[in-house]
Amino acid sequence: MGSHTDPMAAGKPSMQELIRRRRRAGFVGRRGELAAFRENFDVPVDDERHRFLFHVHGAAGVGKTSLVRELEHTARERGALTAYADEAVNSVPETLAAICTHLARQGHPLKSLERQLATYRQRRYEAESTTAPADPADPAPSSGSTVLAQASLVGLGLVPGVGVLANGMDAQQLALGAERVRAALSARFGKQEDVQLVLDPVKVLTPVLVTELVRLAEEAPWTVLFFDTYERTSPFLDTWLRDLVTTERYGPLPAQVVVVLAGQRRLDPGCWADSADLVEELPLDLFTEPEARQLLAAKGVVDEEVVRDVLRLSGRLPVLVSTLAQNPGDARAPGATAVDRFLKWEGDPVRRAAALACALPRHIDEDVFRAAVDEDAAGLYGWLWSLPFVSDHGGRAQYHGVVRAAMLGVQRTGSPQRWSACHQRLAEAIGVRREAAAEAVPARRLWTREQWRELRLEESYHLLCARPGAALAQMLRDGVDACDAGPAVARRWATTLAEAGEDADGRRRSSRTWAAGYRRPPP
Repeated sequence: MGSHTDPMAAGKPSMQELIRRRRRAGFVGRRGELAAFRENFDVPVDDERHRFLFHVHGAAGVGKTSLVRELEHTARERGALTAYADEAVNSVPETLAAICTHLARQGHPLKSLERQLATYRQRRYEAESTTAPADPADPAPSSGSTVLAQASLVGLGLVPGVGVLANGMDAQQLALGAERVRAALSARFGKQEDVQLVLDPVKVLTPVLVTELVRLAEEAPWTVLFFDTYERTSPFLDTWLRDLVTTERYGPLPAQVVVVLAGQRRLDPGCWADSADLVEELPLDLFTEPEARQLLAAKGVVDEEVVRDVLRLSGRLPVLVSTLAQNPGDARAPGATAVDRFLKWEGDPVRRAAALACALPRHIDEDVFRAAVDEDAAGLYGWLWSLPFVSDHGGRAQYHGVVRAAMLGVQRTGSPQRWSACHQRLAEAIGVRREAAAEAVPARRLWTREQWRELRLEESYHLLCARPGAALAQMLRDGVDACDAGPAVARRWATTLAEAGEDADGRRRSSRTWAAGYRRPPP
């Protein structure tokens, strides 16, 4: 058997890195936003003109993530250390872990924080098997993870009613349950520090982050923290970030730290109203016509008639301009729409069908790709990465939301039977992988295992899209186990339910209606 050399270990860039470099080379527009960010590094931190927080916001498809990546590159050119988090994180501890990972890759590991996070994960794992002493008035004992998970669901806004939790427990019941949990954990761990770490990880872990950032300030001129797709993560990051930046609740933050948020909505005035003087707002709109023409020219599209039709068809939305610039081809076809263009830029019918099929999964690795496409397209995974609306998401391919939503609509309404069959096929393929991941794992521990859990959620997403009525009952039963595994897992489950509701048929039954109907079933 031949040996295989890891290109990354050999110092060679990966395919995804090469694609990122090419796309960055073609970055156009947003010069004012880039200049404001770049010039901020030249303003002394004690000058009132210096901004500690930048907020990029605008509708889907206007290029927020592309700009964030360009800002990150700009920061590194100024010698900054950078860390990045997006909707892949579902809690503050997961966010801290992402920050650790990115800084370690740059040769600046946060060892103290990494050790504390490892302790937190271990204690959390141990706590999941700890059940609070039963209350005579409540025959169903509550675990610590269930109590915390219920609070997480309320924060998501997926549970109706003021002060009413997912299984009907009100705030007073929650407080009583938490006290019982604290007593049970104290008996198990002995050390109150471990109990506090499990019950309030943010309070324990964040001061460690601040201490590490103080140390980094002695090693690098700047540290820049990027939080993308903030409309997804703000429910659990908003208050934490505000307190981290504007108060000394977790300790004094070094002035060389800059925070960049990027999301679809403006900052919540209820949280950030008193911090306007610290924030530089960077609202993004459609490309101006000169910016759109600049991008088209950079791609070699200069024929004036074609340029005008691309401008018309795209509406100067950056993601569509970029996509149409790849192959303007028949953009001038009568009645052409954006969806038509996504389906027609590739003349090869095999590739065209593969591009459409790969809109169905939320994330695509090579195994998912092979399950999604027809057999004659099985070797095109590398080609998929070259598409202008496909990005790297933790080593997996992901469609831009605007493009994916358009393609999902075409398939859902164009052929409902094929829609269901394709989702069913994906669910079955992922189910095989999920069963393999469950080997030698006790059933009560499955939801604590990330590999099994992620496969289960993706399988459930496709089952809900294929046959929502039949799959919903099992999904809600899974919600009980997800809650027992902790607030971050509960949030991932709730997000999957929400996205399946929107993608399967938002007109018939919204995700919030599904989640509002959730009640813990009787034992």
